[in-house]
Amino acid sequence: MSEQRALDAVVASGLEHTVTRHGRVGSLEEAAAVRGVQPRDIVKTMVVRRGEDDHLFVLVPGDRQISWPRLRAVLGVSRLSMPDAEAAREATGYARGTITPFGSSTAWPVVADATLTGDPDRIISLGAGAHGVAVSVNAEAALAHLGAQVADVTDPEASTAT
Repeated sequence: MSEQRALDAVVASGLEHTVTRHGRVGSLEEAAAVRGVQPRDIVKTMVVRRGEDDHLFVLVPGDRQISWPRLRAVLGVSRLSMPDAEAAREATGYARGTITPFGSSTAWPVVADATLTGDPDRIISLGAGAHGVAVSVNAEAALAHLGAQVADVTDPEASTAT
């Protein structure tokens, strides 16, 4: 079971964490409320493809989106893509919407947006291998454990308000 693999990896990391289980949610704000964090502290784990069998995880705060030009510059590549759902599952062992670097079937490199750092007390919430399951961990401790490369790779999420 993917959830157990993810949770076992978090436990093995030694990171202090809290597991939250909830049903499906309809928005970022709803997810943040049930997890007890701010929307910016919900962290999306995006799988990005650099080449054939060459992926990485990009950790993106909930209120932000990947800046493709900045990410390409940080990685020193001219082309990146998002794999389809099945390719993402093959690369990580997790279904889209449940992906986490913890317990992934392959330990791909991790790039974390710079906005996730700077507050030693910040708690972030990451998916944990199953829909409606998340782990909350200290941001800086988690990024250190994952060996994340921290860089400015996102832009604010485009507003849908009119």
